[in-house]
Amino acid sequence: MTTVAEVIVETLIHSGIKRVFGLPGDSLNGITDSIRKHEEMEWVHVRHEEAAAFAAGAEAHLTGTLAVCAGSCGPGNLHFINGLYDCHRSRVPVLAIAAQIPSTEIGTGYFQETNPEAIFRDCASYVGVISSPEQLPRILGIAMRTAIAQRGVAVIVLSGDIAAKKTSHKPTPLGFLRNESTIVPPAHDLASAATLLNDAKQVTIFAGAGCEGSHAELLAIAERLQAPIVHAYRGKEFIEYDNPYDVGMTGLLGFSSGYRAMMHCDVLLTLGTDFPYPQFYPEKAKKIQVDRRGEQIGRRTVVDVGLIGTVKETIQSLLPLLGPKPSDHLKDSVAHYQTARKDLDHFAVGTPGTSPIHPEYVAKVVDQVADDDAIFTVDVGTPTIWAARYLRFNGKRRLLGSWNHGSMACALPQALGAQATFRKRQVISFSGDGGLAMMMGELLTAVQNDLPIKVIVFNNGSLGFVEVEMVSAGIVPFGTDLKNPDFSKVGDACGFLGVRVAQPEELEPALRRAFAHPGPALIEVMVHRRELAIPPTITAEQALGFGLYLTRSVLDGQGGAIVDLAKTNLLDRLFSS
Repeated sequence: MTTVAEVIVETLIHSGIKRVFGLPGDSLNGITDSIRKHEEMEWVHVRHEEAAAFAAGAEAHLTGTLAVCAGSCGPGNLHFINGLYDCHRSRVPVLAIAAQIPSTEIGTGYFQETNPEAIFRDCASYVGVISSPEQLPRILGIAMRTAIAQRGVAVIVLSGDIAAKKTSHKPTPLGFLRNESTIVPPAHDLASAATLLNDAKQVTIFAGAGCEGSHAELLAIAERLQAPIVHAYRGKEFIEYDNPYDVGMTGLLGFSSGYRAMMHCDVLLTLGTDFPYPQFYPEKAKKIQVDRRGEQIGRRTVVDVGLIGTVKETIQSLLPLLGPKPSDHLKDSVAHYQTARKDLDHFAVGTPGTSPIHPEYVAKVVDQVADDDAIFTVDVGTPTIWAARYLRFNGKRRLLGSWNHGSMACALPQALGAQATFRKRQVISFSGDGGLAMMMGELLTAVQNDLPIKVIVFNNGSLGFVEVEMVSAGIVPFGTDLKNPDFSKVGDACGFLGVRVAQPEELEPALRRAFAHPGPALIEVMVHRRELAIPPTITAEQALGFGLYLTRSVLDGQGGAIVDLAKTNLLDRLFSS
């Protein structure tokens, strides 16, 4: 006889799980004690359960396999919520073990009692309660298989007293450990799509994360159609490298060239993306959408032909049905991209002796100094913008962020998960000053678990992206100031190598020193506060809002902000659009 907790841990080990991210507590004692007895399993002790969920999500994203986090009852597993929402919306397979109060006390208003079944329902594909040892193999198996098959979150709820109960059950095989199934659309739907594409004069491809593993096929169909490829942010790491058809991103963080290529086509071929902003889709073009999840087709924009299929296999089936296209649209779009790229690179400069530093320059230098197979994690906000525009990918580098959930403070815990999974690879976090402060305790997690992450802090003393949103609405920024500590000294106190950079000429030597350091390092860079980035197209409402902001700033005694803005790219882009 063994315990329920022991069977759970052994099932995880037999299923290839190598680590559990979590924070201990008395209701979780059975699980953590079982992990202690198994050398094959690592307990990655975090300082906040939200970080455990983000870290597990990072492992799942990078490996494509199930990752696990665990938390104690009540407040312990409630802290999972934000990280699990991100995992669920990013569609990565994660199992969360949510401990529960003693089973005999459920429903009595007991100390730390919550209702995990209801709480996790909105951020999980499955929530199962193990209320007796007899339920163990089926509930655990259903949860793990659901997370893998649906590429989402599954939660098992387990009272501490149930975890300690004896059982004769043994670990049982899941039957599969990955979801690598392929889907090919039916022939009549493929024929309809081919007719639209063959009749089109100008085709643009819009590609996303669903193109992972389909690089050769993507280039082949772009060549056949002479189509520029616009990519969504989540697809950046899989699409832009070694790609002569790439014309950048569109959307709020994108390039004018990506937006233009989509607006100037008469057929848009969307491959593996659920890009959420309807205003960036062309209104007049015909649209073909390929997605393995049929429920996502047509929910952002009207679609003329929907193909339920995996990208690689769908392209392979389409190619024999397609004829060649003229190349004018492609040549024009690529030329426009090259111009847009030069405009962006114009701002990524560092003049010795000047401060604060342009954040674009920071991202550019990091890109040049980082390893060829570095893993980057980025905070929501302006660090996401600079990573999107200045980090280059090569088929080996990886990129993580909170793409759909849009959570602050994701970069540091995701870096922890990436480094725990790939101990020998360079992991670099692009952290905003607001994001780092929100989850700063996780610096201690890196030290405690010997995770040599490199944290770059963009310190502009503000919630920068929130200020962009306020300015575009004609509002004078308020409540966005951040009174920050010296983050480099905080890093030193936590056991990091802490470095502060205030001048551009200090940046590259500081990065090289930090990247060569064998342990964790924190590089705090003092960057320009009002380096405000704006979308690739500016609406009349945004232009009006910006004009109102200028007027209100003067009336509010903040005219100096206008002088600062005149030194950045915002005014030039606004009045040239």
